[in-house]
Amino acid sequence: MGQSETIRQVSFTLVLLAFFTLVAIPGVCAQSNLSSPPAPQAADSLSTSGQSTGTVLLIGGGDLLKVSVFGAPESDQEVRVDQDGNVSLNFVGSVHVAGLTTNGAQDLIAKKLVAGGFFAQPQVSVFTKEYATQGVSVLGEVQHPGVYPLLGARRLFDVLSLAGGTTPKAGKLVSITHRDHPDSPRSILLSNDPNEAVKGNIDVFAGDTVLVSRAGVVYVVGDVHKPSGVTMDNGTDMTVLQAIAMAEGTNPTAALNKAKLIRRTPNGPQELPLALKDMLASKAPDIHLQSEDIIFVPNSAAKSAGKRTLEAIIQSATGLAIYGARP
Repeated sequence: MGQSETIRQVSFTLVLLAFFTLVAIPGVCAQSNLSSPPAPQAADSLSTSGQSTGTVLLIGGGDLLKVSVFGAPESDQEVRVDQDGNVSLNFVGSVHVAGLTTNGAQDLIAKKLVAGGFFAQPQVSVFTKEYATQGVSVLGEVQHPGVYPLLGARRLFDVLSLAGGTTPKAGKLVSITHRDHPDSPRSILLSNDPNEAVKGNIDVFAGDTVLVSRAGVVYVVGDVHKPSGVTMDNGTDMTVLQAIAMAEGTNPTAALNKAKLIRRTPNGPQELPLALKDMLASKAPDIHLQSEDIIFVPNSAAKSAGKRTLEAIIQSATGLAIYGARP
């Protein structure tokens, strides 16, 4: 009986071990699944790296590089990239590095050192100590166009501030040309909406060129409350009545029936009659204006009303204050 009892105890123990093993296996699998990174994270990391590569500066002619190999101080040297994009290095001689990132240059130099039998597994470091153009060119409709020093990345609004901000004639279109991609300028549309403006405040790097476009201008002169020039934002239209409204309307003494539209053509300025009185009374269609159009509203009290020369009208439009149309 003693042996039989012992056998039953051993069998019971084995059953319990098998039971707990079966229960524990799903938990271990679940824990293993939880600890392993899910696939979406890998996709996110790929997209992040793709974005970051767009902001990496490439090596160009005139840049000053510091090249070193870990554990080999005799290989350390500072070299300037020549106009052909080459640098002359110890051991390997001339290496073409223009158009590469610093990481790409490191890999290329390491391969050449291995191929020449100088090192087995060299750890090469390439650092850009000085860019040939450490300034950013800010041109177009800014208060103080010029080249401004720029170390590292700055935002577009910072660069525009360095140039004193935009002029009243500035349009909403800003073109940014990166030094590494001169044939692919990037266009940014400035917005009065704070949320949209933040999206356009992109990084600007040394060597970039920022060009602020000029908005079209329509001039309103003569017997109006505020003779002025009115900017037409890029891609927008303006009509005669809108321009008159921006000039705060006509005076009571205005000769509305004798208003004129002066338009620049390839053959010179062209004078067109403007039925302003009928437009204001909704009896005539409003006319769309073009950039550099001049609306002239004469004074009915003057004997020479409507007889002002074309040259005098154009001259009076010169030097007027420019006001931007608000959306």
